[in-house]
Amino acid sequence: MATTHRIVIIGGGAGGLELATRLGDTLGKSSRAQITLVDRCPTHVWKPLLHEVAAGSLDTSAHQIEYAAQAHWHHFEFSQGELVGLDRNAKTLRLAPVVDADSGDEILPLRDLAYDTLVLALGSQTNFFGVPGAQENAIPLDTLEQAEKLRRRLLQTCIRKGKAATSTARQGVHVAIIGGGATGVELSAELRRMEKVFRQFGLHSPNQGRDISIILLEAGPRLLPALSLRVATATTNLLRKLGIQVSVGDPVTNVGEADVRTQSGRLLPADITIWAAGIKAPELLANLDGIAVNRINQVKVTRSLQSESDENVFALGDCASCTWKGDRFVPPRAQAAHQQAAFLAKTLRARIEGNPLPAFKYTDHGSLVSLGGASAVGSLMGGIIGGSILVEGLVARIMYASLYRKHIATVAGMRRMLLDCLVHGLRRVGMPRVKLH
Repeated sequence: MATTHRIVIIGGGAGGLELATRLGDTLGKSSRAQITLVDRCPTHVWKPLLHEVAAGSLDTSAHQIEYAAQAHWHHFEFSQGELVGLDRNAKTLRLAPVVDADSGDEILPLRDLAYDTLVLALGSQTNFFGVPGAQENAIPLDTLEQAEKLRRRLLQTCIRKGKAATSTARQGVHVAIIGGGATGVELSAELRRMEKVFRQFGLHSPNQGRDISIILLEAGPRLLPALSLRVATATTNLLRKLGIQVSVGDPVTNVGEADVRTQSGRLLPADITIWAAGIKAPELLANLDGIAVNRINQVKVTRSLQSESDENVFALGDCASCTWKGDRFVPPRAQAAHQQAAFLAKTLRARIEGNPLPAFKYTDHGSLVSLGGASAVGSLMGGIIGGSILVEGLVARIMYASLYRKHIATVAGMRRMLLDCLVHGLRRVGMPRVKLH
């Protein structure tokens, strides 16, 4: 009897989890393939929400998806571990031991996992671009652990300085956010809402005015370089209305323990420095048994998302370098990972059935940037409007929130999504708008 085709997906981010769920509901349920999802963490949190976790405005316990439960409900297997090696000839990958963070005890040993088709969905990590002091002194925002670390650091700093402040000696908190992309912009606006709640509950100075000084530093000539000039201009104006300093065209050259230096010679005070200036794929991919990668470690793939080095290896999301419209590349966005997951769910079925593999076609539906509370800004694109249109305010905010709801509906179903909305709404009625501990 022929053995069941084994599909192993490495990485449970937006793309990886959606792909595992789709394949489990089709190939796994019908026993046409064995689907295994591998991730170093036991739970999933949608990465575009990490800026809200960092500002304390998102309750992670209410928004996490447990991989083991998801696997049980959607007919795939989950194996916790971190990819550390690959043998393409033997079609096996090696997972590092899983160790308890508190006791140091080994939970799962070093082990190998066999595959017939391997899908790399490892996402991205911070690119510090070799700036001195950046890696040592700035906090990135790649993982849930980093977001929680930043939240605690912000809370503790505000409490310490707020309680020390008097009517004659006012102490403010200086926050420097390096990188004017979507993450930096969204985080800066969310911190402004956090400040208001801190003051309301007595965790910061009762003085009126801005006690948290936020500066957003972008090396390029404008914010949101990946989006249109109209969106960038509208965003800059809204941020300045929130009292956020915007600095463009002056790259950061050094990050100290309590300050940031720029190319023009400015020395800016910084109690907390956050790095959101760029991404690259994990370093591991550059040393993964001959898999071809580009200069930022992304796997070079064909239009079918198949590795140029190995027909049995596929990649999607931020860790894949896929061409789009000639010499352009698919951008590292959640909507791209979603489209690629849906594409690969069909492509891998075709591969198992021995049919030709189709070519991936990316559709840009526009971009939305959250500016905290009830505001957002962005542009929409598509055949209905025949181009792009600027959207702002409450309408844009509702559309932004719907992106997450769409993700939940895809991986958990419509009923789970509606129940999640109800529970989340009820929890917010009797709870502070941000986490206070």
